[in-house]
Parts: sequence; C-alpha cells; structure tokens
Amino acid sequence: MQKVLTDRVGVAIRLLPSEGILDPTSLEVVREAIFKSIAQRENLLIIDLTNVPTLNSPALELLLDAQDELARRGGGLTLTNVNSINQDVLRITGVNDYVDVLNPSRNEQVLAYASSVDLHNLRLGDLLIEAGLVSEDKVEEAIRLQAETGKRMGEIMVEREWVSETEMLKVLSQQLDVPYTYLRAGVYDLAAARLIDHSLASRLKVLPLFNVRGVLTLATSDPQSIPSFDEVERHTGLTVQPVLARSQEIEHCINEAFEGSIEIDAYVGDLEEDFELIDQELATDLASIDEIANGSPVINLVNAVIQRAIRDGASDIHIEPSRNKTRIRLRVDGILYEIMTAALEMHPAIVSRLKVMANLDISERRLPQDGRIQVSTRGNVVDLRFSSLPGVYGEKVVLRVLDKNRSILSIDKLGMSNHNKGIFTKLLTRSHGLMLVTGPTGSGKTTTLYSAIEHLNSSEKSIVTIEDPVEYQLDIINQNQVKEKVGLSFAKLLKHVLRQDPDIIMVGEIRDHETAEIAIQAALTGHLVLSTLHTTDAIGAVTRLLDMGVEPYLLSSALLGSIAQRLVRTVCPDCKTTFVAPPALMQEFGWTDEEHIHLAKGRGCTSCYDSGYKGRMAVHEIVTNDAALQSLMMKNPSREILSDYVRESGVVTLFDDGMERVRAGYTTIEEVKRIITAN
Repeated sequence: MQKVLTDRVGVAIRLLPSEGILDPTSLEVVREAIFKSIAQRENLLIIDLTNVPTLNSPALELLLDAQDELARRGGGLTLTNVNSINQDVLRITGVNDYVDVLNPSRNEQVLAYASSVDLHNLRLGDLLIEAGLVSEDKVEEAIRLQAETGKRMGEIMVEREWVSETEMLKVLSQQLDVPYTYLRAGVYDLAAARLIDHSLASRLKVLPLFNVRGVLTLATSDPQSIPSFDEVERHTGLTVQPVLARSQEIEHCINEAFEGSIEIDAYVGDLEEDFELIDQELATDLASIDEIANGSPVINLVNAVIQRAIRDGASDIHIEPSRNKTRIRLRVDGILYEIMTAALEMHPAIVSRLKVMANLDISERRLPQDGRIQVSTRGNVVDLRFSSLPGVYGEKVVLRVLDKNRSILSIDKLGMSNHNKGIFTKLLTRSHGLMLVTGPTGSGKTTTLYSAIEHLNSSEKSIVTIEDPVEYQLDIINQNQVKEKVGLSFAKLLKHVLRQDPDIIMVGEIRDHETAEIAIQAALTGHLVLSTLHTTDAIGAVTRLLDMGVEPYLLSSALLGSIAQRLVRTVCPDCKTTFVAPPALMQEFGWTDEEHIHLAKGRGCTSCYDSGYKGRMAVHEIVTNDAALQSLMMKNPSREILSDYVRESGVVTLFDDGMERVRAGYTTIEEVKRIITAN
C-alpha cells in the first residue's frame, strides 16, 4: 500500500513515496500528500523518486500541477534521486524545463557532439563534418545522390552506412532542437501508446510516449514526417511533439506495447467453447462470411481477417506463431504489412478453424497440409489456397487469396506497352509452337497465361490446362489438377491431354526434362503450347530448356518466343506528387534537356500503408524466335552468346520497359531498380 514519508530538509519539505505511482490509487495518495503540504504553507517541496522506477502521463501532470501551485505562491518543486529512465522521460516531455531536477547525471545522448559552433545555423552536411562523422567527399557524394534520387541526405548516409542511424539522429536532434532518446520499456506510457491503434503506429512507424496536458510526445525516426504527425493529431485530437528514436527501437516498442491488446479482443471469448463450436461445425464448399455477428469469436476473427485481405487487395495472408504471440500479416503489392497480433493461446483455435474451412484434419499438427477454401463476401466468390507448415512454436499458415474479380484476365488490362502488346498478340495468332512466360515466383506469370487463354478462348477451339493448383476456374476451358500423390504429374497429364484432341494446351510450369520433351513434341505436332519457366530474363528460357536436355534442333523449331515479366508497384494516386527530373538523373539515363521530364512519387497516406505505392503493373521483355536465333540455338550456345544476341537485336529489356513507365509517371526509378536489379 502506498505511503508517503515526510521530513524536513532545511527550509524544504521532502516527500518520499514508498512505491511506484503508476496506478490511480497510489497517485492519489501522493497528490494528497503534496497538496496537504502546500495547504500548510510549505512552498518548497522535494519529491524523492528513489522508489519510483517509472513515471506515466498522470504522474507527470501531477508534478506540473504541483509546480504551478508552488510557483504561484513564490516557491518551487525539486525532484531528487531520479533514475536514468525517469531523467529521459522528464527531458523528452519537457517537464524538466519547469521542475528542478537535483544533480541529474550527465546525459551523453543530449551533450554528444557539443561544439562552440552554433549548430542550429549549420546545414546537416556541415554538422556531420563538424562532428567528425563524415568527410567532405562523402557529403558531396550524398548531395549528388540526393539530386538523383530525391531522397534526404540523412536517409542516403544511413543507407550507405556512412553514418549510423543513432549518430544521424543525435545530429538531427541538435540541428532541429528535437529531443533524442534511447527508446525502451519505461520511456513510454502504455496508455498513451494505445491512443492510436497498432496498424496506424506500424504504418507510420511512430509510437506515442506520453500525453501531458494535451501534448502528445511522439517517437519517430523521421523528424520531418509532417503528414504522419498531422494524421496522429487528427486521430487523437492532441498536439504532437516529436522525439527522435531509432526505427528498430520504435518497431520493438510498438510490438511490445500492443502485444495481446489488439482490436480483435471483442471477438475473443472462451477458447474451449470455440474449439467445441469448430468441431461441431460442418465444413462446406462455399462459406458465406458476410454475416458474422452471431458467430463464434474465433470464427469472427478469421472472417474479419479474410475480409480485410480481400478489401485491401492482398495476395497472401500470413498467420505466424512466435515465442509469445501470433502475428497476422498481409502481402499487399508484394510487401508484407502486419495488421494485428493475438495471444499465442489463440493460435491453435485460429488454425483449427481454417482447417475446418479447408476440409482438413484438425488433429494433424505434425505434418504440412494443403487445402482449398472458397468464401463468398460482398457478392463475390473468392478462392483461398491453404498451406500449413509445422514450426517450433506451432503451425504457420499461409492463405493465397485468389480473387477472380481482381485478377487481370484480359490482355488489354495487362498494362503492356503498345510495342510489347503487338508482339504478344501476334505470337498468339500462331496455330502451333511453344510460347513461354518467365520470371520469379509472384511475378504474374500465371495471370499472363490466363489472359492469353481468355484471348484465345472460343467455341471453335479446344483449350486444355494442366495446373498445380488450378488458381482460377474459367468457363468453357478444360482445366486439370496435377495430383502427385496418385502419380498424376505434369508429364503424365500432358500425355493424356494430347489424346483429347486439344488445339491449345496451357502447362502451368515446365519443371523437368520429361515435361519439357512432351511439351516440345506437342508444339511440333500442331498444338499451341503455353507454359512458364523460372528464369531471370526472356533469353534465359532457351538456356534452361537446353540445360534440361532438350535437343537444340527440336527447340529451335518449336519455340515461338519467350516473355520475361516483373511486377512493379505503381505510385499511389491519392498522395501522388510530381517533380522535374534533376540534371544528374537526365544525364544518367541519356534524357535530353529539351524533354522537361516530370517524374512522380507518392508521399505516403492511409490508403497505401504510408508506402507511396498502391497497385502493381507488369513490365515485360519479349524475345521472338527469328532465323538468327534459330541458327544460334542449333549450335547449343552459351549464355553469354545469347545475351549478346539480345543486345544486338535491339530487344526492349525489362529495365528499358520499366524506365518507360517511370517517364510516364506510373512508377519510380527506385521501384524499377528494386524489382529488376534484385532479380
């Protein structure tokens, strides 16, 4: 129980709380002791914080209230025996500007890089040089890169590892007169942290620390992110006061602050009842998830996550257990975003519910399982591909979202340039031959094949697909599922399909020599064969097939062409801004000054997870099999020889196509480089 010991130190009264003052009862005991002393005309008070490990927002407001009353009476408040955590709290909230702190320890975070020079009048580059952190050459290089990329100097220097993030933030703290702190437990008030929800904190990469008299101290690694501060102010109705902290520390404290306190608490009831309801519920092929009000809490949670994924256009849902929580993330436009966390105890119930929906064995937790879920929401039918994988902390589940309503099943909607679209449609007019789409996993190869099938589909043609799995169900198309467990492989299915008198065959992927050989034979015997390969560029398809053992003379006769593809994120239309391309960038890419090229970028907003990007478009590279390439293939050429051929024949490469989209304002140079040079 809280007690406050009182004694006299000279002309002042010293108050010593016996324990922390975080709970309302303890705080009220301390408040009564303070104002009782003031009522007894004691105008000089010392509060000894020896037994107070941390301070929260109400405690800070109490200190300010006491100081105001004492100052009105001509006195004042002094704090003593303040530990390092509370010293940081008093400093970053500005309370130490009003309340005296007796003999505070030297704070190296604040005094680092002190100099006789007035740092506020120096530019960041000069400050870094003054602090001895970088050379003038590095600053000049950063200025050049700043002109090319549009990034801030500090961001460039940290990315290039010329300066650590900690050092950069300390210098920015001096320049901008914004406090810097080492963010850890105790340097934030949990109640203040939860004034915004987890998703907003994670998206903006900020964490509220304290709410003192309508001022919200907000941790950020970007002191110039004014839109983020404005959004927090709109959300909370408070005035934001930024505090600098390392991004990794902010992320860690966000996860720590919101652990087990997510928005889905309303869905969570008795887990035992949830398991019983799941066991009793019959799985159906088509489950409507629109009406969730009367369902089981875990069922409601699963439905809410699926609906969120469909609404946000996510391609995958990741449900991952860790040591002390379950994390749920969505992959939107190729990037994973965490949307919520749940107590680890909920994880088995969530996985069991999904297994019931997928008609799988909920008692089997030792082996991976795969299944299919079909749901109906907002009038749309959406397929979900279920995959579980046992791990140290439990089963990880990934759901692939296959929303046919969002899929691109028209060549006109693929976003191909007019040049590439013309080549692509011309290849599809051929009656027989092999056409390949290449690229890494998740680059949209299957979508492009479906678009080709939709373009070719008619009552006059027999079209058969061999897929693993069947991702989208199409009308008037004979779709077949590979079933390796019963020996129905790509090669075996392809052999049987050839006896079905097909005109067009789509093979989901050529994985081995046998499938490649049969596909080549089918292409040579009057069938149009469409398939995919995992290669980095278009000409790599030739190398891969030759490496699989396909005879050069067969490949040269069968191959029509190869299309390499990547998906790049497009600039968010809600926060899109334009700027004139700087001279250094014009020179790098050979753009003439007369062109006055305007480039686009996104500032970041709520509709794009603060990334500046929303949606994706494909960029392509198409190599057609002409007489010169046929002659090369007959000689079993090396990769270098084939690459030289591509360069000399003037093929529009993936990077070239991507840069055309940059000039048109659809995407950014950084995104094109990230996607294409990374692969």
